[in-house]
Amino acid sequence: MHTLSRREFLRVSSLTAAASLLTACVVPADETPPPAAPASEPEGPAAPAEPTEPTGDAPAAVETGRYSEAPMLAELVEQGLLPPIEERLPENPAIEPVVQAIGKYGGSWRRGFKGVSDRVGPNMLGARRLALWTPEQALRPELAEAWSYNDDASEWTVTLRKGGKWSDGSPFNSGCFRWWYDYHLTNTDITPAVSTAYKTGSGDEAVVMEVETPDDWTVVLKFAHPNPLFIYTLAGNEMWMPEYMEQFHIDTTPDPEALQNAATEAGFDSWSAYYLDRNSWYMNPDKPVVNVWKAANALSEQLFIMERNAYYMGVDETGQQLPYIDHVTHRLFDTPDVFNMWIISGEIDKQLRHVDLANYTLFKENEAEGDYTVLMAKSRGAVGLNTNLAAKDPKQREFLGTREVRLALSHAVNRDEINELVYDGLLTPCNCGPVESSPQYWDELFHAYTEYDPELANELLDQAGYDQRDGNGYRMWKDGSGPVEFIIESIWEPGSQTEDAAQMVTKYLQDVGLNAVYKYVERSLFEEHYLANELNVGFWGMDRNEMVIIQPEEFLGLMPDRPWAGAWGLWKANPNDPNGEEPPEGHWIWDIWDIWDQVKLEPDEDTRTELFHGILEIWLREVPQVCYLGQNPVIAICKNGFVNYEIRGENYTRTNSATYFWEEPEKHV
Repeated sequence: MHTLSRREFLRVSSLTAAASLLTACVVPADETPPPAAPASEPEGPAAPAEPTEPTGDAPAAVETGRYSEAPMLAELVEQGLLPPIEERLPENPAIEPVVQAIGKYGGSWRRGFKGVSDRVGPNMLGARRLALWTPEQALRPELAEAWSYNDDASEWTVTLRKGGKWSDGSPFNSGCFRWWYDYHLTNTDITPAVSTAYKTGSGDEAVVMEVETPDDWTVVLKFAHPNPLFIYTLAGNEMWMPEYMEQFHIDTTPDPEALQNAATEAGFDSWSAYYLDRNSWYMNPDKPVVNVWKAANALSEQLFIMERNAYYMGVDETGQQLPYIDHVTHRLFDTPDVFNMWIISGEIDKQLRHVDLANYTLFKENEAEGDYTVLMAKSRGAVGLNTNLAAKDPKQREFLGTREVRLALSHAVNRDEINELVYDGLLTPCNCGPVESSPQYWDELFHAYTEYDPELANELLDQAGYDQRDGNGYRMWKDGSGPVEFIIESIWEPGSQTEDAAQMVTKYLQDVGLNAVYKYVERSLFEEHYLANELNVGFWGMDRNEMVIIQPEEFLGLMPDRPWAGAWGLWKANPNDPNGEEPPEGHWIWDIWDIWDQVKLEPDEDTRTELFHGILEIWLREVPQVCYLGQNPVIAICKNGFVNYEIRGENYTRTNSATYFWEEPEKHV
């Protein structure tokens, strides 16, 4: 049996802290690689100091006429069913570096998934954007060939790859951006509220960007104010639509009446709802994509299959069109036990999502039999409570909105005991704040209010006005209507480590007179609850705590499934949301949003960090939500012989799935 002791974990951590983790999945099954625990991404990275031109040393261009393709595509070309490779690639395809070796074509990659609500997993595998993050956290051109900006970053010019195509062979050109802007982004039936990613200014003065397309391969995006952080939108958002979608839009379809009838027959109450359904590539295999793979069937089926995109715009350094792997299959599982059985029997090839650290010993014991390697890294998140300060229920809102209550929720819980009993001492006691590897890390915030002090917790609850108790010892609501009780709701299933931690938290809260219980809900129901502002307390904590200026949503109250801002966050995202509500005048959340408006306009990195520190100071003072333990190790399963994968964090590996390959692809058909 190979177990991971805390001492062993810390020893390995100290040995690897200065280096990024690069772990090949080609270790023989009878060798045990030492677990490693670097930060979720390289230590001490800084966000780009200002809007950047494409960065990194790009591989040399491939000599014209030297492109090659997967055998399955070559057969289609020979049969006259597919154009030659030179006609499918853009004139200057993206040359994508590999982290370990140039690959071989063929084979399938097997994964597990939990249904349509688990769509994020398949979506993350091969999605492509104008720019792509590298393992070194630089941005390199992907669908874009280049980008530039004016002096104050209020105007961005994107040059597309001439000759680029969608998966159906139609042009991926500036017209796709023009149509998206005219008929999707600015159509209120489809987009009731335009994302802040496409606006500058604040509140009623916010202005949606303008789009110009001077030629087929150039897109100009103009903002009313400086927008130095738009570089991250290029790397994170889709701003285009295929010609295919015109048939589902009321303003561009040749037969509006037929579209309305088709929407009704499909069970939708409007053409726009039908449009949005057809726009989901994972539910509509007919929709063209620019991703690495395209859907071969709907995600709602028991086995969801993704097949290579014959028009994918990337090649490796030798001119081989990517991806190397032919298919990715996602097999539906109902319970973690079923998924774990697949892992130890060797039926999962490479996966991090749903691979629970609690089963580390089980997975290690079965490495040889399952012919895989267990990889480890450190995450950038933290587990804890998401207290909805703008809850729909008035009593819950008053209770959770009281600072003394939130401080009590922090001091009432014994972090060290949970860490030892649930996580074998491998996590870091903390509160909610940027993690240690973040450029915005602040030790005072990260460790604020973490002392286990139930006496102080009781005093704080008394001070908050919840000093009366019923016959069972539970505190009463201020109006005497009954005991203070709330459900802590989340997606962590019974038997998981996070569920065990949540159950311990409820016990500590009960010890100070709060009748808290944990409830597991399926992810789609959890989503319904938070979007309707019916989630009073969640158990998720935070998981985007490193590059917080790039991903600030949790600190701004704008991440609805971490709903500390509840109705206020919904309102901020969309003032017309029926479940949204404008915050009270003078509330400190306005200060957070005002500071962020300044951060967005600031081109200098040091000044941005200084400004963002003002938001962190508000978090230190007000404690919008409570975290307990963070920087937990995460593990991934990787079949021996699966090459070019490296683990760098819980949610984003920063490696390129298009370059993954099998050493012996014929064994993985």
